[in-house]
Amino acid sequence: MSTGKIEKYVSVFNIGLQNTFVYRWNYFLRALFGLIPLAGTVFLWAAVFKERGGELHGYDYGSMIYYYLLIILVSNLVTPTEDEWQIAADIREGQINALLTKPMSYLAYRFSIFLSGRLVYTFVTLPPIALIFIYFRDYIVLPTDPMIYLLATVSMLMAAFIQFFITYSLAMMAFWILEISTIVFIVYSFEYFLGGQMFPIDIMPPAIYAVMKWLPFYYELFAPIAIFLGRIQGAALAQALAIQTGWLLLTWAWANFMWKRGLGHYQAVGG
Repeated sequence: MSTGKIEKYVSVFNIGLQNTFVYRWNYFLRALFGLIPLAGTVFLWAAVFKERGGELHGYDYGSMIYYYLLIILVSNLVTPTEDEWQIAADIREGQINALLTKPMSYLAYRFSIFLSGRLVYTFVTLPPIALIFIYFRDYIVLPTDPMIYLLATVSMLMAAFIQFFITYSLAMMAFWILEISTIVFIVYSFEYFLGGQMFPIDIMPPAIYAVMKWLPFYYELFAPIAIFLGRIQGAALAQALAIQTGWLLLTWAWANFMWKRGLGHYQAVGG
């Protein structure tokens, strides 16, 4: 990519940064009220471990709380916020026409905006998250191996890319249908259940867990957290990173495919 093109996307990033920062209080309140489910989860697992005692597939009460703390942190770092609705609006309202005349990739354009949104969202939401971490600090056990931090970060970055490409592909459905909310909510329901937000994936029965490891949802959130917690090691760790890389490439290819097919349909009907 030439220096001129890079400067264009840096400009888009800066514009996205300014526009997103206008909604900083919305993000702060969303993050604050997003902690309410954590409170419910804490009480739920407290009751579970009090009833059964001991451990559940290697998790005790403390490590389960730590897991959900990391879920909150990582999801705030990597999960797109309203990107699909913005992209769908660009298509539905014809705003992409102005971009089609410019030597700029719409995928790269939207990714620049995604990055700026993540930066602002992270900046605004970290304070309340930091307070929660401080409150539950007795349950936090940091890895001692520096390599774990590196591999977990690589996995988290790939998770962000995968989530963005899936979001982008879903938004491309706006080329064919006016309202994409039903499709989005169906996919997000699978992500919530199969991505580890509801419960750690590795507490599932071995046969089901073995299948879930091959699905993209596993690598959108659970994988980087499991790597950080040391629950994926050795050959299993290498396999997880390889599969996640595969899903990254597949979702990127699918996002490009959906754009080309959708744009062809858009131009055919006089968009």
